[in-house]
Amino acid sequence: MAARRADASPLIPDQRREAIMRHLRRDQVLSFKQLSDLLGVSHMTIRRDVSQLEEDGHAISIPGGAKIASRLVSEPSHEQKTLIDSAEKAAMAQLASSIVRPSMAIYLDAGTTMLAMVPMLAEIDDLTIVTNDLMTAHSVLTNTSAELITVGGRVDRDNQSTVGLLAANMLDDLAVDIALLSTSSWDLRHGVTTPSEAKVEVKRAALRMSSQAVLVAGSSKYGSFGKYKALDLSEVDVVVTDGGLSDGAAAGIRALNVDVRQAI
Repeated sequence: MAARRADASPLIPDQRREAIMRHLRRDQVLSFKQLSDLLGVSHMTIRRDVSQLEEDGHAISIPGGAKIASRLVSEPSHEQKTLIDSAEKAAMAQLASSIVRPSMAIYLDAGTTMLAMVPMLAEIDDLTIVTNDLMTAHSVLTNTSAELITVGGRVDRDNQSTVGLLAANMLDDLAVDIALLSTSSWDLRHGVTTPSEAKVEVKRAALRMSSQAVLVAGSSKYGSFGKYKALDLSEVDVVVTDGGLSDGAAAGIRALNVDVRQAI
């Protein structure tokens, strides 16, 4: 990679940012130093440009540099998910649980962070919990006094949850105060996505049946996308994530009038 000539005319900010995106599309990940050398500008200028690109949903900042969103080909299994980011999941579960009030009806989407919420929800009186996650349903049944409604349908064995049209049709016959939604891939530009088409219908139905939609998603999953879009970030009311989400990404999401809450 060759640096810009020192005698080249300086680029205006929009030109610099387009140049940054051109290099990222080619190389996927670049350090601030590499970008600084390529464009012949200071590290501080590059950092500001990357922050603006992230706020606009075009790039993702990482420690020491930037990357472009990458495709998620398949989701990890339930067993694999239990081993990933356990501390962050516990913190997000605690924060998400604080939104729930006594006597509410809530939906818990499939996922290990939702499963981690169950012991916290056990302390809230008179709940009705709807879920398509088999492990979460078992935990609610054995560890809480909440009324439990399980969502039927075809079972995804890897993720131990129900998916597809049968599950979506059942959700369309229900109404809840809050839908707590999960995802393995999300970003500002692509929204909430999944590599599994069968999960899209369920997430869309959960969104339709709820008065408030809360996306619970870790920062480690931000900046990846699956081939099927489930919903835009502008369709949720709250995003609960961890402290790893960058300021630029959080600002871009808040610009959509979405409340961003980060567990520290």
